Amino acid sequence: MLNLNSTHLFQEIHEQPDSLRRLLENESATALALADLIRVRDIDQIIIAARGTSDNAGRYAQYVLGAMNGLSVGLATPSLFSIYGRPPRVGRALVLGISQSGQSPDIVAVVAEARRQGALTAVLTNRTGSPLADQGDVVINLQAGEERAVAATKTYTAELAAIALISAALSGSDEQLHALQAIPDAVATTLAMNEAIAAVAPRYRYMQRCVVIGRGFNYATAFEMALKLKELTYTIVEPYSSADFLHGPLAMIEPGFPVIVIAPSGMMSEEAIEFTQILRERQAEIIAISDLPRLLDQARVPLRLPVTVPEWLSPILSIIPGQLLAMHLAHTRDYNIDAPRAIRKVTETV
Repeated sequence: MLNLNSTHLFQEIHEQPDSLRRLLENESATALALADLIRVRDIDQIIIAARGTSDNAGRYAQYVLGAMNGLSVGLATPSLFSIYGRPPRVGRALVLGISQSGQSPDIVAVVAEARRQGALTAVLTNRTGSPLADQGDVVINLQAGEERAVAATKTYTAELAAIALISAALSGSDEQLHALQAIPDAVATTLAMNEAIAAVAPRYRYMQRCVVIGRGFNYATAFEMALKLKELTYTIVEPYSSADFLHGPLAMIEPGFPVIVIAPSGMMSEEAIEFTQILRERQAEIIAISDLPRLLDQARVPLRLPVTVPEWLSPILSIIPGQLLAMHLAHTRDYNIDAPRAIRKVTETV
């Protein structure tokens, strides 16, 4: 079996504290400049163009920029721009393109059309010489360094941190900025979960289906963890908010059905505990990612987050055990974790 520690994926997951430090050190001035432009132009709506992992970062932006800054944030429909040729009016919004590669033609089309309409455009990307970056009035470099594994890990957390940085810049809050500056060390501490998760992974070697639950700020985390499990382990995995899951999908639960619950401390704590109790009553196999003792006590497999951070920043930490679980489960199944079947590092859709 391949030496896991020598893989690009393992190394890139463990590079995340350093990449986050680089982002916060080098891109704060750019985030402040973007915040100034948003205020000067009196923008109260943001439209995000993204695909895949970056789309999940967009879901995080909906909560962060909504809750912390009072902005209305929506996800673009790229095919209206690139295929139907019927782009909606976006001239009064900030149009934000998010892409680790900056290559996908449909995402470029959204931001280019927004610029043509006179909208303020911004780009979060790991490749500042890309076609997408060329369309940005403001470009934030994710500072993640080359990402060679097909599955995005360090670029995802960098996207989340960049969004959080924009939010803190808009708020002008020293408290928020200080909390964000502590995140790289918190991620480093969270990576210590690696051995515990490696020990858990063999239990799920033959798992064929599961669901991932997250709500609020961690709704995005549910989607991103489900994506990592699908692309690395080829398991059928569906993400839900706990509220949506009770509206029908709960009927899937039978004894032993695996449910991953992502629930760090925050406004959703009590709701998450009550939801987990419902799962227990139906004898689900609960894997809990949390720092809440009452929730962890209900899980068949408790994965305790070793650090508690403000809820708005918790998705940067809570995806780490999801990345590790997907990696170790793929390794247990003897899959190529750096190059999963059927997909490439850069996917260009129109």
